[in-house]
Amino acid sequence: MNRTTLSLLACATALTAVTAYAAFDPPPASGDSRVKAAAELPVQRTGLLCPAPSFSDIADTSYTSFTPVTKGTDAGGKATLQAATEETPDSSGKSGKGGKKNPAAAPPLKPKAPGTPATGDTSGSDAPAFIGTADGKYAPGWTVQETTEIAAGTGSGLQGVTCTPADTDFWFPGASTAAGRTDYVHLTNPDDSAAVVDIKLYGKDGAIKSEVADGITVQPHASEPVLLSTLTDERETDLTVHVTVRSGRVGATVQAQDDAGGGDWLAASADPAGSLVLPGIPKDATDVRLVAFTPGDDDADLKIRLATPNGTITPAGNETLHVKSGMTTSADLGAVTRDQAGSLILTPSGGSVPVVAALRVVRGTGAKRETAYIPATAPVGRRATSADNSAKGTTLALTAPTATATVKVTASAGSEGGSPATKTFTIKAGTTQNVDAPVPSGLSGTYALTVESVSGGPVYGSRTLSATEEGVPGFTVQTLPSDRGLVSVPQADQDLAILQK
Repeated sequence: MNRTTLSLLACATALTAVTAYAAFDPPPASGDSRVKAAAELPVQRTGLLCPAPSFSDIADTSYTSFTPVTKGTDAGGKATLQAATEETPDSSGKSGKGGKKNPAAAPPLKPKAPGTPATGDTSGSDAPAFIGTADGKYAPGWTVQETTEIAAGTGSGLQGVTCTPADTDFWFPGASTAAGRTDYVHLTNPDDSAAVVDIKLYGKDGAIKSEVADGITVQPHASEPVLLSTLTDERETDLTVHVTVRSGRVGATVQAQDDAGGGDWLAASADPAGSLVLPGIPKDATDVRLVAFTPGDDDADLKIRLATPNGTITPAGNETLHVKSGMTTSADLGAVTRDQAGSLILTPSGGSVPVVAALRVVRGTGAKRETAYIPATAPVGRRATSADNSAKGTTLALTAPTATATVKVTASAGSEGGSPATKTFTIKAGTTQNVDAPVPSGLSGTYALTVESVSGGPVYGSRTLSATEEGVPGFTVQTLPSDRGLVSVPQADQDLAILQK
């Protein structure tokens, strides 16, 4: 190799280093130079995974697809849902080996252009998991909601889940293998190669040994429901499930169902952190149970506070929670909201130790009970999106735990007609508000809500859907983290002067 070739390679390497440095750690300004702020650009491709909705023959499931209108997107693109080749449990309750494959199913809907929801439905126990992809103008903030109504039996009531992107690490505090509970973790692989997954279970005394929870293979473009009670003989009322992916990536969600108290989907908790927010406890909740876990080597001591419409209070008798390292810890908060909107705020009372947490929320009493779950969640950020809302059955809860914030809430056009509407709200520091969300004028069908941060501190939110049938208060809660519609792209310039150093 001659000297000229070596010089060119050195130049290329230096320029690559400069570009990478600018992208991840831009230098401070000096003299007349200016550091350019990162530009927020629409994402160009989005993937979502929707779990198989139910094993009940009398389940009715609706799907809603929505992409908010985003400036700066390309004119083209599309969004599609494709059935995953799901493995159904065999007679022993185990999934995968010995199970049968569902036949390919047609997608329940065809997404509409940004700004208008599209809806579709399925029924029975044969509805598969779906793998979704969107690109171009359909990608930024694309959201798909799956809502199932089960009239009777295990998990009866309303179950809802927001379809999620694939990842490699998930925490689910709040699952259970207790008598009367039927909890599955649904694993969906969107890729062309098999994924290998490990499932770790943690109870009140620590890690639970299992000989069958490691090395679970999820075939390409397929879904595996794993019944938690087949992974261990131990019966735990409160369980933390940790899903990790050795190779590939999957979507993971827990379906938590009770023989007598309904059930819902338990979405993954936000990443382990020293402080957590669990927003939108229904004001008429009759029982609230907090489940927490710390994956590190240190115990965590947490202060428990409830953000109400009038400010932040400490629940009597539940001022703090001590979480032992590697052990699932719970606290019964009872009817903590006392007919007011509320969100739980967890902060360290000493040194900050990362934790994950979720709430099990019950409405109703006796035989007329229903259950939903609220995991700790990330803030709304730039924008969050919620699909499948109705004029009378939707409650939007927003909380600003640290500083007063202003948000803009937009109701989309209806899936069958109606014009968008917008309202702006100010959420005072330390409060939770069930806001009077806008509804499209002339609404026909369902609609989507987008929540955008305007100014002030971080805002956390959740959306509750309610549909009471025969006196049973059916409901489901979905949190509102960022819809990932925009990505920051740092501005970088080539600096050939570095080649002279």
